[in-house]
Amino acid sequence: MRKKNETVTLKKGLSNIQLDYTELRKAVLVLRAVNHKLRQRIIDLLDSGETMTVTDIYIKLRLEQSVASQHLAILRRAGVVVTERQGKFIYYSLNNDRLDQISKLVEDLAG
Repeated sequence: MRKKNETVTLKKGLSNIQLDYTELRKAVLVLRAVNHKLRQRIIDLLDSGETMTVTDIYIKLRLEQSVASQHLAILRRAGVVVTERQGKFIYYSLNNDRLDQISKLVEDLAG
């Protein structure tokens, strides 16, 4: 098991990049969350800008309710979707700031 504050060295061309292991692990979990076809479909559906309940999502994507809920929970833990409770309903929407962070991370790693 790695220690807190341990760094990982990545080689990029002729230079080395030092990354905090804990932060790298968090980034990997977030990337794994969005690198799934069904979760990408959920993100695309929510990209319209409107908020939706799990019912709206599973009906539009023709999924089981439990499947939609499980994938929404993964996206919520990764910070990709945010929730707002209104009475007995929970509405999901995209966290565009988080998606921008993920996009920048991918560009930095690929560039």
